Amino acid sequence: MNVALNKNIKLFLNYVIGPALLIVLFYTVSRQLQHQHGWKNSLQQIWEALIGKQNWKLYGMFGLMWVNWGLEAAKWQISIFPIQHMRFPQAFKAVMAGACIASFTPNRVGEYLGRMLYVDPGKKVRSVAPAIICSMAQMLITLLAGSVGLFFFSRFIPEFRGTHPDASYFKIFLLITILSALLLGTLYFRFEPLVGRVNGLLKKYNRAFYIPESFSARMLFKILFISLIRYGVFLLQYFLLFSLFGVDLAGIQVFVGVSVMFVVMAIIPSLTLLTDLGLRWEAGIQIFQVFTVNTAGILAVSLGIWLVNLIIPALIGSLLILRIKLFSSR
Repeated sequence: MNVALNKNIKLFLNYVIGPALLIVLFYTVSRQLQHQHGWKNSLQQIWEALIGKQNWKLYGMFGLMWVNWGLEAAKWQISIFPIQHMRFPQAFKAVMAGACIASFTPNRVGEYLGRMLYVDPGKKVRSVAPAIICSMAQMLITLLAGSVGLFFFSRFIPEFRGTHPDASYFKIFLLITILSALLLGTLYFRFEPLVGRVNGLLKKYNRAFYIPESFSARMLFKILFISLIRYGVFLLQYFLLFSLFGVDLAGIQVFVGVSVMFVVMAIIPSLTLLTDLGLRWEAGIQIFQVFTVNTAGILAVSLGIWLVNLIIPALIGSLLILRIKLFSSR
């Protein structure tokens, strides 16, 4: 009786979780949009851009989405190699599934769980370390670029210079960003010795928790370099959309604004689900209004990035999860 009950539970989980994720995703996206002021105007701008003469920029931005997640898949394929030889298509599906589950968790921590779905049984727990490496590399690039961006951002705002009271808070935030980058960089390049110590604690409990110590300096630099290229893809996407929606910004202004926005969202904890559209809109307005008064364009860019870079991959990931048998029915 217990065997039959367990089999029914597993069948239920296999064929209900995927569709449920898809339904909840659609519902939550619509709810998030309805809570944002001016979302209809932003969607109208995106539609007009889609059928306009410069629609190639929107298609180019959409194409860069595949490059973006393809680079992330390459990082995952490289980092998981000591544990499991994973082909690129499988690695790509794994990061898409991770993007889906991450949308329902604070600070996207559920990304690890999505990637584990494509890891062989018995190796899932050990795959946490490679996932951490990928996240650390991207965060390190974000903090380094953010430090540079914050420095140049202060050049555009008189209040952030000299003895103005706001300058002190800004300098503290810049210092926190720089120190965070130094600390994370140290941990990142000392990851293998740290893993060795963790293994020393775990080996007496269960061999399944053993973490490979094959994170060589060459592998770490390769993953970090891919993360840097991926950051450049993000910048190019923003540049295309700002140009498409008539927000007249120079390249340096796009870099400064995006780098500051990314580091703000990285350092400030987020408890909202589904990639915090409201936080993105507010951060975009507060930061980019230093360079332009085209608030409508800023909102359209934020919505476009949100839909293409996060929601569409999450939808793709939910469809992939539909095809995965999470548990054996035997």
